[in-house]
Amino acid sequence: MHTIALANQKGGVGKTTTAASLAVGLTRQGKKVLLIDADAQGNLTQLLGWPQPDGLHPTLSTVMGKIIMDQPLAPQEGILHHPDGVDLMPANIELSAMEVTLVNTMSRETVLRQYLSTIQHDYDYAIVDCMPSLGMLTINALTAANSVIIPVQAHYLPAKGLEQLLKTVMRVKRQLNPNLEIGGILMTMVDKRTTLSRGVIDQIRAAYGGRVFRSEIPRSIRAAEISLENTSIFDHDKGGHAARAYENFTQEVLHLGKQREKHGPDLAR
Repeated sequence: MHTIALANQKGGVGKTTTAASLAVGLTRQGKKVLLIDADAQGNLTQLLGWPQPDGLHPTLSTVMGKIIMDQPLAPQEGILHHPDGVDLMPANIELSAMEVTLVNTMSRETVLRQYLSTIQHDYDYAIVDCMPSLGMLTINALTAANSVIIPVQAHYLPAKGLEQLLKTVMRVKRQLNPNLEIGGILMTMVDKRTTLSRGVIDQIRAAYGGRVFRSEIPRSIRAAEISLENTSIFDHDKGGHAARAYENFTQEVLHLGKQREKHGPDLAR
């Protein structure tokens, strides 16, 4: 199982929409995918059709708590099944308490990795939607991941935080997870009509070169609407710009996987 963390300490960059769209895109290509909502706000859980995440049990907080207490997990415990074929480990406000609990936990950075090891043979991909911070849950996600994808809004301030995040990723790689790769930087909410958007994209491509995905996700009302419709971008916007962009992005992620199998894990570091 290949684990991908979608991370950015800046909120509002399309991270949750990207996580859900990538998961459905991979499922449409025949892959078995588990989405993990690692944000106490439960936005991914709501987007996929569970509008009251605080009423759900068990959740990610539950299974992580069992890992900490060394309690057994039932097969597929807490995992929900979405009509589009993806599975979901949901999150709710209880995850805020888990963030605090982790601070005083032995091997606190590896709890999520220990959980994923229990279901690693059930899926081809696990995609972790991180909260917009660099706290202990995000560190857990990076420690558990094989690669990290960084959605960045094509705007000056979100782009400024990219350097700090990359430093955190490299620190996790050095100290906790030597197998962690930078899967790539994904430009989101792109509006090529504006000089600002074009300029930010040019700067990031010049600075990070091959680490930036060729695909760019356009600013799209249709993409924003999927959280209300509880459906994927591929069904809600068939043939639209955003759907085509996410389809191309999915193909790039699959291509990275094939390169990794051929050349080994050092490829994208």
